[in-house]
Amino acid sequence: MIGGVGIKGGTEVECRKLEFPPPELNELLERISIRSMEGIRSAAEALRDSAMSLAGLRVAAAANIASKEPMVDGNGNILASEVFGWCDPAERWWERPNLALTSPLTLACRYESEPFWCCADGLHTQHFNPHLVGLDLSDFFERAMTEAAIVVPIHLPYGQIGAVSYQPAVPATDGLAVQFAQFGELLGMMARKFVCGYVKVMDKAQWIPSDVKLSKREIECLRWAAVGKTDSEIALILARSCATIRFHIHNAALKLNAVNRSQAVFKAGQLGYLGSVS
Repeated sequence: MIGGVGIKGGTEVECRKLEFPPPELNELLERISIRSMEGIRSAAEALRDSAMSLAGLRVAAAANIASKEPMVDGNGNILASEVFGWCDPAERWWERPNLALTSPLTLACRYESEPFWCCADGLHTQHFNPHLVGLDLSDFFERAMTEAAIVVPIHLPYGQIGAVSYQPAVPATDGLAVQFAQFGELLGMMARKFVCGYVKVMDKAQWIPSDVKLSKREIECLRWAAVGKTDSEIALILARSCATIRFHIHNAALKLNAVNRSQAVFKAGQLGYLGSVS
């Protein structure tokens, strides 16, 4: 069941479980799935049509909020304009170079992993997230390029974050609480299916070796290095010699194909070996 918790001026939203027959759901997700470059456009069209028919929402999708490159079909056509209908010069959000750094939508995606909806009055999540409480929502429309949106963060391997924003086709004066309560879970499934498939088809680069297996001691050393400890400090913490610490970090770097200590820590973090370090 979807819950709704309002943050910074929001209120709790009473939600009902979405009743959707499994066969129809499977068919819908299959239409949105991407398994080849040739299938990108048809999947995007299915996502567009489903969001509009379900809740009267338009789609804005990004496979990587840290990249300026927009999502494209197999022929290189930009999906945002060619399929999702963002054709007006004022709507071409992918041409705003600083959007990912200034929009409250993308900023929230860095701290939240579940669908949420937001407007100038607040961020409304499924579960309370203290990291979003202090998020700056001033000048919301100018920075978010919408009055309100249902947003699905998509946290991918190696620290990549994608996002799909569902925005009302007509101004939503009362916000999107009702649409979020009814369709938030389904919209999240659709967004993840679409973006994850796109990334697998389009991302051919393999900059981290496959089947990396770090030892317990290597992970311990890298975890302490990630929080700024020197070799000498790690040696004291683990009751080992500095030479032993350097040996473990060097071995980890070799396994990760890292050129130095910093990159070894970074790549280990990308693979989830370090957990949440502070």
